[in-house]
Amino acid sequence: METINYFKNKKISTLVIAAILLLVNNFNAFAHCDTMDGPVVIEAMEALNNGNVVPLLKWVKKEYEEEIKAVFNHVQAVRNKDPEVKKLADRYFLETLIRLHREGEGAPYTGLKSAGTIAPCLLKADQALEAGSVDTLAEKVGNEVEKAIKERFTHLMETKAHKNESVEAGREYVKAYVIYVHFIEGVHNLISQQDAHGEESGNQEQGKHDH
Repeated sequence: METINYFKNKKISTLVIAAILLLVNNFNAFAHCDTMDGPVVIEAMEALNNGNVVPLLKWVKKEYEEEIKAVFNHVQAVRNKDPEVKKLADRYFLETLIRLHREGEGAPYTGLKSAGTIAPCLLKADQALEAGSVDTLAEKVGNEVEKAIKERFTHLMETKAHKNESVEAGREYVKAYVIYVHFIEGVHNLISQQDAHGEESGNQEQGKHDH
């Protein structure tokens, strides 16, 4: 199948891989930028400790840069006064940074999440990024997608064989068909149009269908 061959023959970004892994495993897609062990918080703590806010500006849109700089400078001025003050000041800065980062994505901010709550698939995506190679992860995703497609297709063919035996059997066939085509469509849209944050890529082909 073209979709499967795409995974096996082409390297894809770790963000897309994470999104597809979530799809294959029937999770709702979610980000990990708001977790205490996520990449944004890790870089933010490094910046607070070395006093350089510039590396953090990439996480927010340009219109939020001055606010981040102002809060950063304020926190830097007070965080060494007392351990408790440092804790509160750091937390305030992290909350501000993550909130503005999420706003820039058009996503709601629901507070900082505890460390250890990142989905395994997102951890693997980040690990691939750190290792500088996505080959192993891409192969795993390809295998998972192939398995999921075949399972849905097999069930569809089973229901097709009995679709005209009764109304209920026909409905089972329709249900299996919708699940099958929507899964294929979802995978296709992820790899051809969007990254994990819903931003369109250069491929503008639309494949939206209602069933």
